[in-house]
Amino acid sequence: MNYSKKRLQWLWENTRGKHLIFILGIIGTVIYSSMQLVVPYFSGQIVDRFLTEDAAVKIVQERTLFYQLIFIMISLTLIRVVIVYLDCMAYEYVSQHALSKIKNFLYDKVQRQDMQFYAKYRTGDLMTRMTGDLDAVRHNIAWVIRAVIESITLYGAASIYFFIMNWKLALSVLITTPLILIIILMFKKRVAPMHGLLREKFALLNTNAQENISGNKVVKAFAREEYEINKFDITNMDYCENGKKTHLMWLKFFPYVETIANILPVILMVVGGIFIIKGELTMGEFVSFSGLIWAVSNPMRLLGNIMNEFQRFAAAADKVMEIYYSEPAIVDAIDAIPHPGRFKGEIEFKNVSFMYSDGVDNVLKNISFKVAPGETIAIMGETGCGKTSLIQMIPRFHEPTAGEILIDGVNVNKYKLADLRRNIGLASQDVLLYSDTIEGNISYGTHNMSLSELIKFAKYSAADDFISKMPEGYETLVGERGMGLSGGQKQRISLARALAVEPSILILDDTTSAVDMETEKSIQHALRHLDFECTRLIIAQRISTTKFADRILILKNGAIIEEGTHDELVAQKGYYYDLVCLQTGEVI
Repeated sequence: MNYSKKRLQWLWENTRGKHLIFILGIIGTVIYSSMQLVVPYFSGQIVDRFLTEDAAVKIVQERTLFYQLIFIMISLTLIRVVIVYLDCMAYEYVSQHALSKIKNFLYDKVQRQDMQFYAKYRTGDLMTRMTGDLDAVRHNIAWVIRAVIESITLYGAASIYFFIMNWKLALSVLITTPLILIIILMFKKRVAPMHGLLREKFALLNTNAQENISGNKVVKAFAREEYEINKFDITNMDYCENGKKTHLMWLKFFPYVETIANILPVILMVVGGIFIIKGELTMGEFVSFSGLIWAVSNPMRLLGNIMNEFQRFAAAADKVMEIYYSEPAIVDAIDAIPHPGRFKGEIEFKNVSFMYSDGVDNVLKNISFKVAPGETIAIMGETGCGKTSLIQMIPRFHEPTAGEILIDGVNVNKYKLADLRRNIGLASQDVLLYSDTIEGNISYGTHNMSLSELIKFAKYSAADDFISKMPEGYETLVGERGMGLSGGQKQRISLARALAVEPSILILDDTTSAVDMETEKSIQHALRHLDFECTRLIIAQRISTTKFADRILILKNGAIIEEGTHDELVAQKGYYYDLVCLQTGEVI
């Protein structure tokens, strides 16, 4: 395991604040496990004192002692019950505290990751780590650790008591212990990789379910319900089969452990009987041995379940710790410059190249251009030419592999990420709306926005018309990811959300692709007459969107092949000219 901390060290770290309760719980486990000796011990005393020859006479003569022994035995048993109850509560309390703490930390960690992280991990896998894997971690604190301490204490206390009473008989009974350990180690070697595989199958099952639920429209559009049901059934059966193999693995070893455990009473009966005949063991001591033989055999039986649960925890903890100790590649520089105010909005790309971490060729090659404050730049090009990659480097969703990007003359990696992104409004073609009201979605990036301001930004994006016609207006709840709204409506709400932060730089990635021409014209007019200054970068495919830009950049194969105004590019009769002719249906 390549983590800075081992699993149990990591657990201890996450029980901080509850260490005293945890330690008291461990002490309580040791105490109540040791108190298991009470009944066998006092039973032996009663047998030797009152159940031998002349028992009736002894009971009459030592009646007070007899009642005292009975009272002490019952009292200590009741005290042990109370300690067990409080002890279980302590472990559960600590485990729930640790679960909550780790869950909050993981959520915070996931929120702060960069785009490479989300490209690497599937949503279903992350959900598995945040739910099922964390429950295995909680169970390890609440039950596994307690079971280990209980078994060790019980076995150790019983063994010590055995040796005090009769070391020869103790050796005869405990000689089978090494065999149990060998069997458990063999079991561990077999079951450990199976738990890792089972956990991967569970993550795959969650991923399939998540993707299917998120893509339910596509499933229905192609009438693929039966296909998806069968696909899930296959994945589920695969998980089920692996689950059965994993959990039934112990049954292959259990008969050996059970046989050895059941041999112990036989050994005690034979060897103990011989010692009684020889006078080396009293009947009371034999009764104590018999009453405690389970204290040796039960830990042996339980050891397999403990090992099984610990391997489940180990597989889950490795996955959780992988996220827990992961660090985003894009973070604030040590010498990052705070910039709480607005940017002027000047943007400059200097010989910028970009390649994805899993790529071979550059997506962008030596890109250089400059945007003045308040200027509108349109970016066009074929699908896959690098348009989105280019704009995503401005808020540092990705880092250039060469060159630098400047805002107001300062490299973007010199700004604090929060200050940089606070000054950038971003709206994309692929819109994500939260399960909230329309008002909540538009005001997502800002606070304390009045209704009049909300309506103003909705009007900029031509969203106020359809919102005001809804029965609940801006208080209308939108479904998950904006279910119930058309593509164009979602895009307009997304644009209003980007405008609501009054950004210094506004980035629109094909934001009006799903709206009609009349609505697009209204939006373009509004964007040219905003009541705050901002620089605009617009990715679009429609000439109607780009023709009023101050400059148009044409990308092809990751490089700028044309640059100029609408009229200048038409005059060049290159890519842009061909696009104008194609969209207008006329030869200019």
